[in-house]
Amino acid sequence: MGAPKGPGLLRGLLGVMALRAGEHSQAAMNGPKEKVLTLDTMNPCVKRVEYAVRGPIVLRALELEQELRQGVKKPFTEVIRANIGDAQAMGQRPITFLRQVLALCVHPDLLSSPDFPEDAKRRAKSILQACGGHSLGAYSISSGVQPIREDVARYIQRRDGGIPADPNNIFLSTGASDAIVTVLKLLVSGEGRTRTGVLIPIPQYPLYSAALAELAAVQVDYYLDEERAWALDVAELRRALLQARDHCRPRALCVINPGNPTGQVQTRECIEAVIRFAFEERLFLMADEVYQDNVYAEGSQFHSFKKVLMEMGPPYATQQELASFHSVSKGYMGECGFRGGYVEVVNMDAAVQQQMQKLMSVRLCPPLPGQVVLNMVVSPPAPSDPSFTQFQAERQAVLAELAAKAKLTEQVFNEAPGIRCNPVQGAMYSFPRIQLPPRAVQRAQELGLAPDMFFCMSLLEETGICVVPGSGFGQREGTYHFRMTILPSMEKLRPLLEKLSQFHAKFTREYS
Repeated sequence: MGAPKGPGLLRGLLGVMALRAGEHSQAAMNGPKEKVLTLDTMNPCVKRVEYAVRGPIVLRALELEQELRQGVKKPFTEVIRANIGDAQAMGQRPITFLRQVLALCVHPDLLSSPDFPEDAKRRAKSILQACGGHSLGAYSISSGVQPIREDVARYIQRRDGGIPADPNNIFLSTGASDAIVTVLKLLVSGEGRTRTGVLIPIPQYPLYSAALAELAAVQVDYYLDEERAWALDVAELRRALLQARDHCRPRALCVINPGNPTGQVQTRECIEAVIRFAFEERLFLMADEVYQDNVYAEGSQFHSFKKVLMEMGPPYATQQELASFHSVSKGYMGECGFRGGYVEVVNMDAAVQQQMQKLMSVRLCPPLPGQVVLNMVVSPPAPSDPSFTQFQAERQAVLAELAAKAKLTEQVFNEAPGIRCNPVQGAMYSFPRIQLPPRAVQRAQELGLAPDMFFCMSLLEETGICVVPGSGFGQREGTYHFRMTILPSMEKLRPLLEKLSQFHAKFTREYS
């Protein structure tokens, strides 16, 4: 009898395969099932993402807070979170007008209440009129509520001395961060030596390094000059660019002004030089200007990249591509929980701008409450409005206190041996340089920690003060820093600064 052929063979093979599949399936059911998603199989780019501002030190601070609540004895009674620019978490009071309009928009029944001023009611009605179904619960178009974008354009025009701004070039966003990541996504392309490189300042706000890691783009570091109050030097930009061209294709240059974490405010001359450099080297400019209201130092002034670019005239004004970002999270308002911001693009290719619109539409729209807060920031009460006097008084009080705290921080740190702090010209942070003894550096290495992380972790465990090590922002080899916000109230700030300085002296003695 010969071997089975035709349909018989096929049936036999299928039967054997089914039997084996059944056995395999049974074994899989009985044995431990391996997860589809593991550290080995997950997106490797995500593993490379680091975000120091909410890194291991902050997780430890949360644990300490929990331990204090459970009655565990510590050498301190509270954790002071000076790690993040979160004004209201540090006790800053919201601006009344912003919250009144927001309350009216969220709960329109309040429009009949006598407890709200007429200008707040008018504003709320006008915003609701522009919303789908006259409700904040409806989606807006992806680029944001049209009349709010028009108000943003008018704000930019006023800020820049009458230089026109087009609402069609303005996209509202979920804080500035979301818009920054969107623009980076448009820029990243190529493989190997043609992969997009992006120049970012060191020290930098770690959003940039994190986003570039996630997008598998090449981070190109240029160093700010600490000896010259964190100045930006075009010669250093050129050095970074030329070195990077060996292994990637640099296509964008990011500038943070006023600086985070460094607090410097760029001069107009410096901005002009940066624009010329970007133009000559064919780099897309990204200007992170979220601290534009936070300028404290005498002689310092905020100049927007858009204004300087336009005043430079052709060919710069007509050809240099620029995206500039602003937010409601910082300034005098500190409304970071509402996630409101915008990006204005200048000289962007029209077809690319359509692609940007498409990319934003995938996320549907920025949160409506954030758009409402942004509207009031860019269009505050006019001098003839009932809310004007109180609004101005609250705004000026916040900014005056921040200026006093910036000065105090610099002064106290510079009185402490082994700590050196540049003037906090703007933004919300100091970034002092600290000397660490060789034995402390050695101990940190034994523990597998960056030396300034070891210092900051020891500071947290002993004093409850939470600051972020400079290594999370980038710094020159062999230098150590930490970033601390200037946001705690005056009553808390001076003791905090003194306690921190005293701890540094004690830490230095222990490891000398």
